[in-house]
Amino acid sequence: MSSFTWSPEMSLDMPALDTLHTECTDLISAVLDAADDALLALWDRLIAHTAEHFGQEDRWMQATGFAPNNCHSSQHATVLQIMREGAEQGAAGNLAMVRQMAHELTVWLPHHIDAMDAGLAQHLSEVGYDTATGRISKPEMLPQNTVSSCSVEPCGSHA
Repeated sequence: MSSFTWSPEMSLDMPALDTLHTECTDLISAVLDAADDALLALWDRLIAHTAEHFGQEDRWMQATGFAPNNCHSSQHATVLQIMREGAEQGAAGNLAMVRQMAHELTVWLPHHIDAMDAGLAQHLSEVGYDTATGRISKPEMLPQNTVSSCSVEPCGSHA
């Protein structure tokens, strides 16, 4: 049984984001625990979830003043591409690569939540963004210029 589980320390006190992260940790855990014959199907489910998860965060960022190529979204694209390359490696018989990638995600995800998603959650709260409706209750708090990087420099070190 995998020891990677959702923990209260990962919570951002933003239910929509916490739900995405809980689902992600559950899927990573399932991949870590998977028998060889189930591994690739579970990895594909994790990729599908991750694509939707990152897409949702990216849409929230776009709606609240982030540049299309901001650091956070760029990291999403990089991680998703690497996961897809892992699926190709797995399909070619390299299950160890998929298992290693799943393990690496257990290190990456908590760091990403802390370093990037926490800032996004704070930003969404500051502008009064309702994730269910897309409404912004404090438009005066939207950034005057588009946000292109995260708060941790250099951004390239997060990928």
